[in-house]
Amino acid sequence: MTLTAARLSRIKSSPTIAVSARANEMKAAGKDVISLGAGEPDFDTPDHIKEAAIAAIRRGDTKYTPVGGTAALKKAVIEKFKRENDLTYAPNQVIVGCGAKQVIFNALLATVNKGDEVIIPSPYWVSYPDMVALAGGTSVAVACPESKGFKLHPADLDKAITPNTKWLILNSPSNPTGAAYAEKELRAIADVLLKHPHVHIIADDIYEHLAYDGFEFRTLAQVEPKLYARTLTVNGVSKAFSMTGWRIGYGGGDKALIAAITDIQSQSTSNPCSISQAAAEAALNGPLNFLPGWVEAFRKRRDATAAALNAIPGISCFIPQGAFYLFPNCAKLFGRKTPHGKTITDSASLCEYLLEEALVAAVAGSAFGMEGYFRISYATSDAVLAQATKRIKEACGKLT
Repeated sequence: MTLTAARLSRIKSSPTIAVSARANEMKAAGKDVISLGAGEPDFDTPDHIKEAAIAAIRRGDTKYTPVGGTAALKKAVIEKFKRENDLTYAPNQVIVGCGAKQVIFNALLATVNKGDEVIIPSPYWVSYPDMVALAGGTSVAVACPESKGFKLHPADLDKAITPNTKWLILNSPSNPTGAAYAEKELRAIADVLLKHPHVHIIADDIYEHLAYDGFEFRTLAQVEPKLYARTLTVNGVSKAFSMTGWRIGYGGGDKALIAAITDIQSQSTSNPCSISQAAAEAALNGPLNFLPGWVEAFRKRRDATAAALNAIPGISCFIPQGAFYLFPNCAKLFGRKTPHGKTITDSASLCEYLLEEALVAAVAGSAFGMEGYFRISYATSDAVLAQATKRIKEACGKLT
């Protein structure tokens, strides 16, 4: 009898975490690896947020809290949704979890049965299909090629919906491409969803505040109020506030769904960290005056890095509207040979070559459901990005 459960055969370890782990191992061995794999802002958590956490410790706020979050943090979440997204929720319609990832996972675990289908636009965040698989459902990947701006088009969505469809997961701005849905694009998707009342929506808005070139963020339930009861709107403090390690995410939705998510959380992690909740409360209630500077820095990095990648023969780079990723097309490099005689056959072998030859860690597009691309994060310094793209150019120049 084997120890591990059969369900583990349905999933794999997170490719982005695996790339970062490999890069760290190589660094520990003395190699000068530049890691562009993880989606983590390099800016420090703002001081007023850190001070709120310190104050919570000193007050003795180190005990259990309600499973779904403190009343104070739920109030801050409710006010945030109303202020920024024009969405109104009661306390029993809000859940706070150990990251937006946990909120999404618990929602799927609470609702998905064997045979249920979850539509996931591809390329997608690596964790979506595995979370669906662990819940016992079936992922239905809908290709959203670069020719369509890496975005889900209404006709493709309509075609993918079946009587078994339970959820659509919509991430905007998206990981890995940075593509973001304008209001009119969400309107067109909403029109399709209104024809299929059995389909629910997870709106993953974690990159909401990281948008460029005047892009105006909207979320689906805001654009179409008739979808409000069918939508779980998910967000968190990890990206916009550079609080990845604090592990706080939240969601707003139907009270029955929130109750189900809370029940699952009560039997897994219980409440999120009390200190992190105090910090998140300060983040949501506090000033955002640091954000314009961060966004401008990211935009400059995006432009400079994309320009450097576009100057490499065999690579072309889509310019994203948000997040802090680039998803360059590398298909023209396939079939070429490395100096050691190995053939670049796909994005995984290219990323392996870049890691070994250029000491640059990136993530293969296949991990995100789209071959022919690779993902890099530009959430690091200008100097590091310049050095990384120089190394990539030199390594690609050695391919024959």
